[in-house]
Amino acid sequence: MFEHIAILAPGLLGASVAQAVRRLDVARTISVWARRPETRLKLKQLQWCDQMHDTPADAARAAQLVVICSPVDAIAPLATLIAPALAPGALVTDVGSVKGEVSRLGHAAMRAGTHFVGSHPMAGSEKTGWEHARADLFTHRTVFVTPLMESDPAAVQRIVGFWAALEAEVVTLNPDRHDEIVAHISHLPKVLASTLCSYLQHRDHTWRNYAGGGLRDTTRIAAGDPHLWRTILEQNRDEILHALHAYQDELHHFQMALANRDWLEIQAIFERGKAYRDQFRPLP
Repeated sequence: MFEHIAILAPGLLGASVAQAVRRLDVARTISVWARRPETRLKLKQLQWCDQMHDTPADAARAAQLVVICSPVDAIAPLATLIAPALAPGALVTDVGSVKGEVSRLGHAAMRAGTHFVGSHPMAGSEKTGWEHARADLFTHRTVFVTPLMESDPAAVQRIVGFWAALEAEVVTLNPDRHDEIVAHISHLPKVLASTLCSYLQHRDHTWRNYAGGGLRDTTRIAAGDPHLWRTILEQNRDEILHALHAYQDELHHFQMALANRDWLEIQAIFERGKAYRDQFRPLP
């Protein structure tokens, strides 16, 4: 699809993009920029890194597609930084889990003839860092592509085609609609897992030694990088607050049913929860 792709700030997602691009022959050349010099030294030895650069602009200069894989608060600044260096017709996308402000600022940063179209692969984990990357990370996973009304249709189609070439299942959405959805299905679960662990931290510490699969499964995502998640909540604060308010109503309803010994309602809540969980599509 592309002669030259640049990956900026490759962590788990960025390195997985590079590995998938190499495995599926989506580009001939992969350029990489990483913020830390020691990371650049390690990455330049890997087979999926053809060129290592000391600056983001140098990495992006010859690329037809640039994928920004930094934390969400750095995506728009990086797009602004590389914009003067982009070749005519170049495309820029990202992998951030918040899209409203990122999509608008990224689009505004582009010069005439270059295009920013946001993306968000629903394929991360509680692990971070390029060491945990996998070439099949996006296979049969949802990737949101979030164009604006003013986005160039041909550029949007190229970004959709890129993720489809990495074997992802692409969904195209308005950026603000995306942020509402992920506030409920991604950011809210993280908040619940982390606050549950924070609450249990104030109890007897030996209790965690007795935990079975239930607590471990429920709180897996509490192990994610706290700073990374802080930046996500900063960017999607309003939608997460809406989700929390609605969830508090549901939890209060459950609490009242339990207090009133309304066992039929308790069972009905459990049945609704089971039905929702049973209808998840299986992961690849």
